[in-house]
Amino acid sequence: MAVHKLILDDVFEEVRFTLIAIHCTLEDYRLAFLLNKHLGITLTRKSSDLDYNNGKSTYSIFEWEDNKQLINWSLVSNICKTESYQQINYQSLFDVKEKITKTTNLIPEYKRVDYFLKIDNDYNFNKEKYILDSILNMSQISTAYSIDTSQLKSKDNLIFS
Repeated sequence: MAVHKLILDDVFEEVRFTLIAIHCTLEDYRLAFLLNKHLGITLTRKSSDLDYNNGKSTYSIFEWEDNKQLINWSLVSNICKTESYQQINYQSLFDVKEKITKTTNLIPEYKRVDYFLKIDNDYNFNKEKYILDSILNMSQISTAYSIDTSQLKSKDNLIFS
């Protein structure tokens, strides 16, 4: 019996995007405003946040679609803090509930990163250094750097549509 082998290398092309990690203490809307001002873009908040684990962790997301250059920009939070109350059973008359704050990350490999700026591009995108320098010139930003996306294990979390 003949063995048939299917090769799908050309069907699934690697999606090209630039990923910039941003460390800062700003709120998400304030960071989006500063990026809009310094980079000349118009990031706007999406009507619904990114939802993972059936609502257990949600991440704020701002997007802008540049129709002139055919580039999609996304600013997404990496940190989600959820609060829950846990019943503590002491041998006493009163029930005591303890508040627990759980932190989850969109990209677990980069737990200390506050935000990611993802720039989807189908063509060669050579403005990465200019964008990174513009972000680093903002006094409110602690640091920012590019991430090699080929090394990411949780790359699937960066699919927003």
